[in-house]
Amino acid sequence: MLRRLYHEQPESFAFTPANADWAEAQISKYPEGRQASAIIPLLWRAQEQEGWLSRPAIEHVADMLGMDYIRALEVATFYFMFHLHPVGGVAHFQICGTTPCMLCGSEDLIAVCRDKIAPAPFQVSEDGKFSWEEVECLGACSNAPMAQVGKDYYEDLTPERFAEMIDEMAAGEVPVPGPQNGRYACEPKSGLTSLTEFESGRAQYNASAQRAVDHGDTLKRIDGTEEALYAPWRDKGANHAPAPSSVVLNEEPVAITAKGAVKAEAAKDAPKAEAPKPAPAKPAPEAPKSEAAPEAGTRPEALSGPRGGKADDLKRIKGIGPKLEALCNTLGFYHYDQIASWTEAEVAWVDANLEGFKGRVTRDTWVEQAKLLAEGKETEFSARVKKGEVY
Repeated sequence: MLRRLYHEQPESFAFTPANADWAEAQISKYPEGRQASAIIPLLWRAQEQEGWLSRPAIEHVADMLGMDYIRALEVATFYFMFHLHPVGGVAHFQICGTTPCMLCGSEDLIAVCRDKIAPAPFQVSEDGKFSWEEVECLGACSNAPMAQVGKDYYEDLTPERFAEMIDEMAAGEVPVPGPQNGRYACEPKSGLTSLTEFESGRAQYNASAQRAVDHGDTLKRIDGTEEALYAPWRDKGANHAPAPSSVVLNEEPVAITAKGAVKAEAAKDAPKAEAPKPAPAKPAPEAPKSEAAPEAGTRPEALSGPRGGKADDLKRIKGIGPKLEALCNTLGFYHYDQIASWTEAEVAWVDANLEGFKGRVTRDTWVEQAKLLAEGKETEFSARVKKGEVY
């Protein structure tokens, strides 16, 4: 399904102070150079703050993570959990329309959406409270048909119950997520046929629905003020805690020893292993008498600044994004004709010195593209940039 950014975009985006602190804490989970691993939670937080993901929000998150904008855009457009259009202020319904749900009546749910919310997908209702769309499989086939609202699944829906839910939400009520036909989870509709001994001692709702009720957070967007920031790894100074000296296994304390895990009581009486004696240090090898290995290639001639105070838009070269353009400028490369004149030795130097982007010049044929742009011609890629087809 084609997913595009909304045609009207805000001028800018910024996290609230509380959400910015939360985002920085998420980034700190990952080692240096791997911050892009936080892309999904940060995009989700931006959506929770605004209700939908705008282009400035996606680019703001990409900047925080040191990612090219297109990489963040790829994530945002791939997952249906991210809304690329403004949505209803109370709820945006995602109706699963894949085969099991369709066979069980999802088209009737869509008819309710058209009647009670708006005729078209992504169209916000007149009161601004609701919107809807049809999506691909959400993985709750045994409870079809179903709809997702934010982080909650509403399952085993009928058109009548779905219409009631919309009215309840409009009135400020919060329907309990999960099955809506009396089922506890996804057991047979006739009742449990196995593990019946657990039926009497279970909670009122199934696990995910019970947690939603206990926390009182259904339909509520996270804004960073409802919870204390929990980032215990920060106190350790790194994202890898030291190995524990003991753990609890099957409710018994277990000590971690050089020979493996043993019961803590036995570990007390066990003789302590002597620390291994360090091997005698080997003399360091003599340094070669020749000079250090020369730097790869030859550094191209650089400029102290753009000619006439105006640099060429290097992003029109395929393979150069905002971060690479800034890096090129830092190295003194501002113009197409500079890149167009690079020799093989100079290309080798630049390829070796693009920190985090090594090899890009050769891989993306910068020199060939720059020659055409320097002559005032267009490449297929630069023409797309000019038309606004490439972000």
